[in-house]
Amino acid sequence: MPRRPDITVPDLTGTRAVVTGASDGMGVGIASRLAAAGAEVVLPVRNQRKGEAALTKIRAVSPEAEVSLRELDLSSLASVAALGKTLLAEDRPIHLLINNAGVMTPPDRQVTADGFELQFGTNYLGHFALVGHLMPLLRAGGARVTSQISVAANRNRINWDDLNWERSYNGMRAYSQSKIAFGLFGLELARRSRAHGWGITSNLAHPGVAPTNLLAARPEVGRTEDTAGVKLIRWLSARGILLGTVESAKLPALYAATSPDAATERFYGPSGPGHLGGPPTEQKLYRRLRNHEDAQHIWQISEDLTDIRISQ
Repeated sequence: MPRRPDITVPDLTGTRAVVTGASDGMGVGIASRLAAAGAEVVLPVRNQRKGEAALTKIRAVSPEAEVSLRELDLSSLASVAALGKTLLAEDRPIHLLINNAGVMTPPDRQVTADGFELQFGTNYLGHFALVGHLMPLLRAGGARVTSQISVAANRNRINWDDLNWERSYNGMRAYSQSKIAFGLFGLELARRSRAHGWGITSNLAHPGVAPTNLLAARPEVGRTEDTAGVKLIRWLSARGILLGTVESAKLPALYAATSPDAATERFYGPSGPGHLGGPPTEQKLYRRLRNHEDAQHIWQISEDLTDIRISQ
């Protein structure tokens, strides 16, 4: 049997971590590893039932884990603001923020509570707003912010003239756009922190390709059956052919968020063929993420769309 890739997570005692998208899949795996390393882990979740199941799973591995739920729907800016208000009221510095949650390729165009195309609004704008609301706590904790993008950020482009895909909709292109925008933001966050002395670091990770729940049946996004793509991914993954597993997919974000060797404004992903699976390593930035003007542009647009100014 081939050796499963893994990393060593350092002692995180005294660290407060917030992980989005941790109610199932690789997100709960990330949260579980942080908790096992001694971190206090906050799981902001939309589905409370799945959140409670995640807590049970984490505590089965680490009975003494300090882990708790908060409410968050990233497709609602009001919900993001409410979580920000809750955590600010708790007045405890945040040392790690792993922006992991996301949705992928609804078959038909859907919009968020605020009228944004669902993937752009959830995967990107919701996380942009979350960072904005939590900035005082991130600065107080000298936080490391790790944002989970995708191999899809190496394809397609930002649809600058129709960010919400109102004139025509292509699910995969809209997904790529959300992840390109997210990557540009994560890198710009690192640059602005350095320029303005915010004291936080920001880097990117991607999980490769693995049989996570993104392409599985999800009635809430209009997908009643597993896609052919996820069925093929499961088949290849189970046989160790090129792709990663749910277990290996969590490692790049874990490494980016916790390793003393992981740095700000860097990008981490699997080291196997095509960067689809395997242990994590630093990777060359995708071409679509290298343009600083694009990063500044998406930042300004995001401030205007969310009405949130990430202060200097």
